[in-house]
Formats: sequence, structure tokens, C-alpha cells
Amino acid sequence: MPLTKEDRINTVMGGGHVVILGAGASIASTFRNPEMNGKQLPSMDNFIEIVGLQDIVSTIPEKLQAENFEQLYSNLHEDNPESDEIREIESRVQEYFGDMKLPEAPTIYDHLVLSLRPRDLIATFNWDPFLYQAFCRNSEFTKDLPLMSFLHGNVSIGYSSEDKRCGPAGMYMRRDGGYFEPTKLLYPVKQKNYNDDEFISMEWDRLKYWLKDDSTKLVTVFGYGAPGTDVEAVTLLDEAYGGKDARNMEQFEIVDIQDEDTVVKRWDKFIHSHHYDYATDYFSSSLALNPRRTSESYFQHILPMTPDEAFSESNPIPSDISTLEELWDWHKPLIEAEKIWKEKNEK
Repeated sequence: MPLTKEDRINTVMGGGHVVILGAGASIASTFRNPEMNGKQLPSMDNFIEIVGLQDIVSTIPEKLQAENFEQLYSNLHEDNPESDEIREIESRVQEYFGDMKLPEAPTIYDHLVLSLRPRDLIATFNWDPFLYQAFCRNSEFTKDLPLMSFLHGNVSIGYSSEDKRCGPAGMYMRRDGGYFEPTKLLYPVKQKNYNDDEFISMEWDRLKYWLKDDSTKLVTVFGYGAPGTDVEAVTLLDEAYGGKDARNMEQFEIVDIQDEDTVVKRWDKFIHSHHYDYATDYFSSSLALNPRRTSESYFQHILPMTPDEAFSESNPIPSDISTLEELWDWHKPLIEAEKIWKEKNEK
């Protein structure tokens, strides 16, 4: 007999889910619910205009100019890594992203952090504070949230080299020290050696561990285009994943507004045969169709105990939830089922 939606809620098991976020995820989040002060999130192609760097860029020699901001920064860094222009750009980028705030209404990031559990990982390339803010405010409802990795630094995150710990940027972890120094955001395109930065290296190590772990059966890439400018990042992801033929039972999911053929071709080395899903928006993804039960859904569909179980119902979250309290209320049955499962397995 097929599993019902109630069965989906109450079925709790192991597994692991890695979600990798690019700029498209944050942009999608602000399309749905704008940043509290109306700030836009830039892409690398409109970065200069949106962040307000035109006056600096206008003084840069023609030989160093580039339409893409990442390439422009790389040119400047190669010419003189200690220039006044670079320092001013870094300062303005920190300032622009640093005071961004989530709106009071639930965003895609609120949905995302609640859709996963502590055995899961969200790894983000984004500088904006939205993921961290969503994590903090939803931790008031439950502490059973996923781990996070900030692969390119983040305006909300600082690192104490003294304690080898990260925390809120600009804060201290104790009275006698442990200052969380704001993390570096900008790296030249041609010299993105992540091992040179202790914090970034640690964040990448966490992601690589999760990708290599046999319990990780699901990987979702949301709004990340694997840009050609970031060759090292794509290489690290490929090496950690181990190649599509070695992951012949895993499911790879792509959430992107570009057409299916384009994104499947881009991620071909990560996809074994037909083992992929494609969605053009968050609410069509596995994260929204079965929040907190993505691995359970995978096992019941891809590795069914009986043929009937392959047709079990999903438990999609409504896309029109308007308050955090309503969002939390919807997740309560899932959280309660997890508590019961933990109590049984801890005996």
C-alpha cells in the first residue's frame, strides 16, 4: 500500500544532503521578499553599478578595465595588490553587503535552513548575510538545523585564528580574547588558492568531507553556475565528489532558471546516467517537496522496499506562508517525529 503524507512525516532515517548555493539563490530570495532596505543583490556583470563603484573604476587605467567585476579586481590585484583603489573597493563591498537585512516575512532562505537537519550541509559562495540571518532567527524555533560552510567568506562571519573558531564578525568568543576578525571576501581570479587562507581552507575541508562521505546521497546546486573564472572551486568540487561513475547511486539536483540542457551539460561530470533532477525554482525542488525528509524520500523512491512504496506521497510546503510563526507551525509535526525517532534510537 502506498505511503501517505502522514507516513512521509513520521518516517525518519539516516542519509545526508549537501546544498551548494550561488548568487542565483540569494537573488531569487530577494525577488520573492526584497531586502529590508530595498538593496539589490548584484551579479558580477552589474556589480560595479549596484554597489556604487563607478567613481573608483573611472580612475583606473584602460589596460586594467574589464566589464566583469571579478576580472577587474583580478587585474587591479595583479598590477598592485596594495593599491588605494583595492582597499577602497574592499571597504565599500564590506559596507554594502554588511548592513543588508532579511525582511520580516519568511524568505527562501528561511525555508531552506528549516528543510534540512544536522546531518546535512549548506555550502555557500555568497557574501550576503541572508543565510546566516535565516539560520539565527530560525534557531529560536529549533536547534536541529544544518551545518554551514562559507566558501568565499561572508560579511556576517568572522574567524579567530587564536581559537580556530568562527563566529559573528566583529564579536569576541570570550572576555579575554577570541576576536572574530571579519573574513576576506575578494580574491583575484587567477590566484584563488583557498589553502592560503586558514578560514577558507577550513570551510572547504568541511564541504569536501561531506561530499566524500558515503552517507551523502543527495547534492543540490541552487543558483550556482560553476563560473569559468573560478576554476579552482569547480576542481575542488569535482575531486571531492569523486566523479559520476563512482557515485552511481547518488542523486544530483540542479535548481536554475537556465534551460535544462544547458545546466545538465554544465554539470555533466557530476551526473551519473539519468540520476538527476531539474527545477527552475525553489518550490519545485526536493527541498520544498519534502522538507526535512529529502533523504527519506530518496531512499523510498530510488531504493524502494516494495514497488508500491515508489508512489508514496510528498509533503510539499505551501509557498504562500506569510509569517515565521506560520512557517514554524508547519514544521512542528516533522520536528516532533524526529524527537521520537531520536528517543527510540538513543535507548
